[in-house]
Amino acid sequence: MIQFTSHGIPFQLRNKSKVKQWIREILVSEGKQAGELAFVFCDDAYLAEMNLRYLNHTTLTDIITFDYSEKKALSGDILISIDRVQDNSEKYSTTFNDELGRVMAHGVLHLIGYNDKTTEQKVEMRDREEKYKRSFPNR
Repeated sequence: MIQFTSHGIPFQLRNKSKVKQWIREILVSEGKQAGELAFVFCDDAYLAEMNLRYLNHTTLTDIITFDYSEKKALSGDILISIDRVQDNSEKYSTTFNDELGRVMAHGVLHLIGYNDKTTEQKVEMRDREEKYKRSFPNR
């Protein structure tokens, strides 16, 4: 099951059924299936609080992924700062929806097992983000 909710902000994702199908297609193309996935759209303050509380990080970020997966069925919470998505879309001269698709794909890719710690991992992650965001239905 794939769910979308917001915390502390009035954000509503458009085309939810198409976005769910898009996420399922990413998972299938990577040999996985959806378990319980929850996307939580929030503001910088909430994401910073979660980052400090659960990861002991004080940096501002656009996404945090909590992985609860078992075997092929991916489960987790993906927290996304809409503030960061908006700021990054302006910073990188892209649309809000392109950046949202990139960040959502990023969270799913983390659950699949991709990392972005090393330069090589970052390049692979970015390539996959770009591939999947092209078909993001919320454009």
